[in-house]
Amino acid sequence: MLKPIKSEEQYEAALAHIYELMQQDIKEGSPMSDELEVMSILVKEYELEHYPIPSPNPIDAIKFRLDQMGLSEKELGELLGYRSRKSEILSGKRKLSLAMIRKLNEVLHIPAKVLIQAY
Repeated sequence: MLKPIKSEEQYEAALAHIYELMQQDIKEGSPMSDELEVMSILVKEYELEHYPIPSPNPIDAIKFRLDQMGLSEKELGELLGYRSRKSEILSGKRKLSLAMIRKLNEVLHIPAKVLIQAY
């Protein structure tokens, strides 16, 4: 019977069990497939509580996304409509406006939750 993960030992055992399940040829919709899904959910919940990942700094998120998409800082300036302010934003001297946050969210797909953080 599956139970919530409440200790580090149970967490390690759950990870090992998930690994074992993933090594098998499991058919979708089978009891083993359901077990793998539920175990993964339990591990995810444990990790969210015990190993939280902080959101990135908004400027770091912008730079990372530009790099991922192969865009230059010049293109960021064009995207925001403020070529001269681009360097002020990336250096942290100027804060993002609501319009900029919306545009970055829409075009670069950076979550608004990340962009509205204090930095």
